[in-house]
Amino acid sequence: MRTVIVCASVSHGNTRRVADSMAQVLGARVVSPEEADPTEPADADLVGFGSGVFHGRLHPALMSFVRALPTGRGRAFVFATSGLPEIPLMSFTRPLVRLLEGKGFEVDGSFSCRAFDTWTPFRIVGGINKQRPHTGDLAAARAFAGRLRVRGGHL
Repeated sequence: MRTVIVCASVSHGNTRRVADSMAQVLGARVVSPEEADPTEPADADLVGFGSGVFHGRLHPALMSFVRALPTGRGRAFVFATSGLPEIPLMSFTRPLVRLLEGKGFEVDGSFSCRAFDTWTPFRIVGGINKQRPHTGDLAAARAFAGRLRVRGGHL
């Protein structure tokens, strides 16, 4: 299964650690939006898109990359790391899922976990979630990737 993961991880490397954990299971290549080739998702069997959360939104470079993708078909998944939990009524992954679906992707699911965050109000106390993502979070990311792999028919 050809898999690529496009990951914007800019603050503490949290999201890249999650992406690398998923990549181990999926045999995927992890690239930043700046490194990614816009034609690559069309050639892949599965594409992951993820970033940290900034002011309640995914990274602008990731969103710009997805907006620039040609319309096509394919399987995708979304993932994120954040200091605060995702609130169902104000989901930070939903806009990306909708954008991908509008581009013709079948979004197979999303994954998120808490992560070290030094956003301005938390900087005063040295940040929150200092030990996250921890081994349990990374194991959950690998389990999520394993389910994606099984759904794709590749045991």
